[in-house]
Amino acid sequence: MLLYIKWHFGLVYTLLLARAFAISPNLQLPFKSIHPALTTSSLLSLHKDLVGIQSISGNEHQVGNFLSGYLQDHNFTVEIHHVDPLSNTAGTVGGKNQRFNVFAYLGNSRKTRVLVSSHIDTVPPYWPYKVREQDDIWGRGTVDAKGSVAAQITATKDLLAAGDIREGDVSLLFVVGEEVGGDGMVAANALNLTWEAVIFGEPTELKLASGHKGVVGFKIKATGKAGHSGYPWLGENANSMLIPALAVLDKIELPSSKKYGNTTLNIGRIEGGVAANVIAESSQAQIQMRLAAGTAEDAKRTVLELVKSVDERLEVSFVSKGYGPIDIDCDVEGFDKIVVNYGTDIPNLHGDHKKYLYGPGSILVAHSDHEHVTARDLEEAVEGYKKLITAALACSETDVRET
Repeated sequence: MLLYIKWHFGLVYTLLLARAFAISPNLQLPFKSIHPALTTSSLLSLHKDLVGIQSISGNEHQVGNFLSGYLQDHNFTVEIHHVDPLSNTAGTVGGKNQRFNVFAYLGNSRKTRVLVSSHIDTVPPYWPYKVREQDDIWGRGTVDAKGSVAAQITATKDLLAAGDIREGDVSLLFVVGEEVGGDGMVAANALNLTWEAVIFGEPTELKLASGHKGVVGFKIKATGKAGHSGYPWLGENANSMLIPALAVLDKIELPSSKKYGNTTLNIGRIEGGVAANVIAESSQAQIQMRLAAGTAEDAKRTVLELVKSVDERLEVSFVSKGYGPIDIDCDVEGFDKIVVNYGTDIPNLHGDHKKYLYGPGSILVAHSDHEHVTARDLEEAVEGYKKLITAALACSETDVRET
């Protein structure tokens, strides 16, 4: 009887909808439709393909293969440049976790005036591609930074099709490892190339970034002596050694600046001990500072002095060279300006080139379980990148004429 009632109700509902459409073809149904462009646009199709490939840092092999094939299919000359496996992956060159940067250009001219670049790795965990609302696209990397990758490629293709760029004008570089210290971009310096301008893709809310904070990352390690927790005097608790230093760091006054605001410090991860009834023999914390003023060396010196003042036995190691605040070019008209608090690959690429930072989406949803971008933003980003590429080429031509 219950099944019959459900079937009868469904039939009635269907008949009512059919009658309503006959009366009003423009009736808005109570479910959400998908934006037509999501099924027809080459930009959005490329974005979907990229996001659909899991590429957590260290596991960029598959997305690199896809991207190199896609660019070759669209008449780019493509080079792949191997990057060492991360220490936490088992891959080797030739293995399933093989990692490489993708470098592409038109014809035979690998030396170009402008470079357009972003990264193809993401943070964990992977979240699959999904469309919500009418044009709201969710998934890991939709914003950071596969949205930029798709928009940059599409902008370059559009300019080429329109005859606005030619061989020797623009090259593309998509790197691994940006989310874990930038080993991909560091390796890209081995290309031994220079450019007049480099356009970096990161989420800037479609604004042109005028700068971003610096970064210093470090670890603090404590080594104690294990023992039974019922007899704490027989051991040395590493957690108890580490905690006071973290408490002091958490309250430290750090430098600030008018442009970049306050320097911030995040105690991101703490691990120590093996069980509640065992005196912790080892303990460590991973910490990152976002510098609003001063140099990386100044920050390192401050950290070392403070930690050692709490306990000389604590070991401090810095995970990378680090860098201070980065000023970025923002001299192209037609963009709102923004200062961002995150780090980028800009300081990892050596050279005396102009630097631009731009991209679709907001960093406020990146690295989260609700990372998402709209199709409209991706489409607008294509126009933004075209404007930046064109302006960079025009600027370099002006410089040559004036010289």
